[in-house]
Amino acid sequence: MNFIKNIFRGSTEKKSLGYKFRQKRMEYFCNLLQNVKTPIKILDLGGTEDLWRQIGFHNNSKYDITLLNLTYNEVSYSNIKSVVGDATNLKQYHENEFDLVFSNSVIEHLYTKTNQLKMSSEILRVGKYHYCQTPKKYFLVEPHYILPFMQFLPKKLQYNILTKTRLSRLKKWDKEFALQYTSEIRLITYNEMQIFFPHSTIWEEKIFIFRKSFVAHNL
Repeated sequence: MNFIKNIFRGSTEKKSLGYKFRQKRMEYFCNLLQNVKTPIKILDLGGTEDLWRQIGFHNNSKYDITLLNLTYNEVSYSNIKSVVGDATNLKQYHENEFDLVFSNSVIEHLYTKTNQLKMSSEILRVGKYHYCQTPKKYFLVEPHYILPFMQFLPKKLQYNILTKTRLSRLKKWDKEFALQYTSEIRLITYNEMQIFFPHSTIWEEKIFIFRKSFVAHNL
């Protein structure tokens, strides 16, 4: 029973299956980052300080980390700051202003392909290096709802499943939150990632033989 609960937990919860996958991805990221000389100036689009704390980058002068979100987030560490901004329009930053632009599971939350292309263009503009992860559209399980093939259902049906049943994460979703989520999520294909990041390496995270997510990077 605990195993089933852990499958449905959010990826920020340490007991969840999603958290374990994220830890493995961050190990891959840290290995890649060894190719970049410190100190490193990092822009994290849509991130939280908790992720950087988990890999030991907090209170470390080698890493100057800026968290950019639509709203301000409180921060606790000397080398991490929070700013308000739009990942599709980073006009406040110059070309190559950051050594690295990082993004984990954000680009699929932008409603349209046009917005996703804007974000990828800004990532490439303001960062010397980049690392952008997103779930794969054609993976068997939709990762936000933890339901098989949910991403291929009409939005109205998705909304009804979320709000009228406990199939997704063993709970009925708040109606307003469910409407927001079903509107904003647009999963990305491998070919689209190649279009968004044309000169990048596209690394694929796998579960057995199944490809779960992509990472576009030039590290």
